Amino acid sequence: MTGSTAASFTADDYRARMERAARTAAEAGLAGLLVAPGPDLVWLTGYTPPAVTERLTLLVLTAGQHPVLVVPALEAPDAQKAAGAPALTLRDWTDGKDPYAATAALLDASGRFGISDNAWALHLLALQQAVPGSSYTSLTEALPMLRAVKDAAELELMTAAGAAADATFEEIRNVPFAGRRESEVAADLDRLLRRYGHEQVDFTIVASGPNGANPHHEAGDRVIEHGDMVVLDFGGLKDGYGSDTSRTVHVGAPTDEERRVHDIVREAQDAGFQAVRPGAACQDVDRAARAVIAGAGYGEYFIHRTGHGIGVTTHEPPYMIEGEERPLVPGMCFSVEPGIYLPGRFGVRIEDIVTVTEDGGRRLNTTSRELVIVE
Repeated sequence: MTGSTAASFTADDYRARMERAARTAAEAGLAGLLVAPGPDLVWLTGYTPPAVTERLTLLVLTAGQHPVLVVPALEAPDAQKAAGAPALTLRDWTDGKDPYAATAALLDASGRFGISDNAWALHLLALQQAVPGSSYTSLTEALPMLRAVKDAAELELMTAAGAAADATFEEIRNVPFAGRRESEVAADLDRLLRRYGHEQVDFTIVASGPNGANPHHEAGDRVIEHGDMVVLDFGGLKDGYGSDTSRTVHVGAPTDEERRVHDIVREAQDAGFQAVRPGAACQDVDRAARAVIAGAGYGEYFIHRTGHGIGVTTHEPPYMIEGEERPLVPGMCFSVEPGIYLPGRFGVRIEDIVTVTEDGGRRLNTTSRELVIVE
């Protein structure tokens, strides 16, 4: 997360997040949360360690107790500069000392803790040895909605990230496609996202012709040809919050079939968006989009979920997929991105990030969803 983002949130913001996280963990029957370096630590404290190393850094959150950040002594000065540091107690340890013994003193000896998904096995196994009566569950499994509902400041940052991705699309549609490699157009996307303020680019999918039938195709050396359908899917982090949008363009005039498939996906994407409202189940969004594609006879070619959550990472809960009955809540942000993928021929995907409002949904991407013709 960049310094500008850290400045967007105060110590009180981070204090409230940590208190809510500890309280939610207690309500879930956990003794506390153990948060390793990664997106959860940034979201809760505003702190990103200068480097991820084998040295233990761990935030300990327990309801009713002051948050404690266990940190290597040589990194303590950086931790003290974090926006959330005033809401924390820093407990540093020096090389040659046992950081797990110091952490064990903070833990309920028989407690069950939620721990960051990206915590190193090295640290988890050492904690289990230091506190043999303790047990652990992944943070995402225990509290999947911890970061799902964004506040007003976060929504402002999400909106700005979406606008930057939209500006990128408005420029990329005017660059030459025919005769250039996918990787060259992908480099254009990367450059434009950074020009419009992204500090991190997570993906720049450029899938032309038959490559478009692979939803996660990585841009390669294929030369884009006149007559190709091209799926563009790109995003990353701007001021610490995610963008992710997909548009499908065509090099020259499309065939009737290509236009029809694109129209079906566009209708499905709109149906998914129209299903967004407080209290609806996540799976309702998937069902609405999937029904359009299945009704048009292409159901077997829609091979992924309709959407995923987004925030301080570009993929996170909740997921818009059959079987996910979790209700939508105002402030949730997620993608709505149905697609049709015809093996060996072409693919189409249209994606917007959507946030749930008090009475429906709002798109954070507003570029045209019509089939765009490029040269």
